[in-house]
Amino acid sequence: MSTHSPVSHMAFVRARSGRTTELGARLSSLIEPSRQTPGCLHFALQHSQCDAELWMVSGFWSSQQAMTAYFSSPAMAIFTELVQDLVVNSLDFHTFSHISAAEAHGEYAQLNQAPVHKLAS
Repeated sequence: MSTHSPVSHMAFVRARSGRTTELGARLSSLIEPSRQTPGCLHFALQHSQCDAELWMVSGFWSSQQAMTAYFSSPAMAIFTELVQDLVVNSLDFHTFSHISAAEAHGEYAQLNQAPVHKLAS
């Protein structure tokens, strides 16, 4: 993968019972600062339509370097705080990269993969 190819992340965050409003409020504090981060192409917070305790945080970045720099920023401390404060029941965090049609069909023996970021409780 080229270091200048767009990459993305998704975090599925489940609130503990009775804490979904607090979780939404705390996660919403990420939106504007994240959108102002160099290399951020899109950043969103979404709330499940069928599961009141489930939230999704997603970001789309211009490069792996931009996303990695964001992951090292103070903004990411919110996830540790949410776990420590017992606001979340689970946190599932994934990063993604774009691949070609040939790669999707397994035509390349080995993909050049970037570091994986995944958290789960």
